[in-house]
Amino acid sequence: MFQTKRVRLRKMEVEDIPTYHAWRNDMEVMISTNPALDLYSFQETEEFVNGVILGSTDGKSYMIEDRLSDQTIGITSLIHIDMKNRNAECIIDIGEKEFHGKGYGREALTMLLDYAFQEMNLHRVSLRVFSFNEKAISLYEKIGFQHEGSSREALFRNGGWHDICHMGILQGEYLDKESHFSK
Repeated sequence: MFQTKRVRLRKMEVEDIPTYHAWRNDMEVMISTNPALDLYSFQETEEFVNGVILGSTDGKSYMIEDRLSDQTIGITSLIHIDMKNRNAECIIDIGEKEFHGKGYGREALTMLLDYAFQEMNLHRVSLRVFSFNEKAISLYEKIGFQHEGSSREALFRNGGWHDICHMGILQGEYLDKESHFSK
């Protein structure tokens, strides 16, 4: 459930804070995923990880590892898990730039969705993506996410306003999709 030939997911731990801190302060990584886009002290990152990620009662966060090298390459999470309505939001960041565009994000997100829909029995998973992040949008569409709307001009980046796109996928859509990633 939590590994493919190339990728493994494991629970985030306190020992991952230095790695996460490096990604969180890498503007090339965060420009397309972090609305705040700021530099963080180690203490701020530590407080964020302990309070928001590890201290969450309605989220699950997993570090993404390359199985060949055992290198930690990113993070993926289910947040705002609502078991009554069987909904959650997902997040994925590949923090190590040399792993961008090589299918690792797709494998990790597919594992997360397999878990969300087949084990947690969620009905719906949503995500938010910046309108200029065309590669991510294309990936989400291939997996089966549908466009559900946008927050118009909600993000100011590189001197201009951009939309935040809202996408979602239902359990039945995901499980019925024949082209869904095979392990």
